[in-house]
Amino acid sequence: MYTLEFPQRYPYESSHGISVPIRLRLGAKDVGLLAKIDTGAEYCIFEKAYGVQLGLVIESGEAKQFGTASGGSFRAFGHQMTMEVLGCSFDGIVYFAEDVGFSRNVLGRNGWLNKCRVAIVDHDQLLYLGEYDQ
Repeated sequence: MYTLEFPQRYPYESSHGISVPIRLRLGAKDVGLLAKIDTGAEYCIFEKAYGVQLGLVIESGEAKQFGTASGGSFRAFGHQMTMEVLGCSFDGIVYFAEDVGFSRNVLGRNGWLNKCRVAIVDHDQLLYLGEYDQ
């Protein structure tokens, strides 16, 4: 028998994946949005509009090409910032899509999952979350 303790518990609606409210912070600016948990995504990737709202020149970031499950690809640009998810705060690089038509926001392994402890009880539609060092 194993026991885990988490400071945060979040009930979610799972009709289209698990979405959680997050906040991106860059200096004094911040923006709130919903993002889906995607353990298959290598990085956290967001719509271009959210980066623009933070005052970023999106294309000035670290360019990276991403592949999709359907065989397509897209380019995104990485920027250092703080991300808050359900009361937990993480500093790291997140990516913003180059194409304004990109309409997904995902929390991936690098920058989020590798910085926290997560438990999901899908039967009860509950997500448990804590910062890795807590």
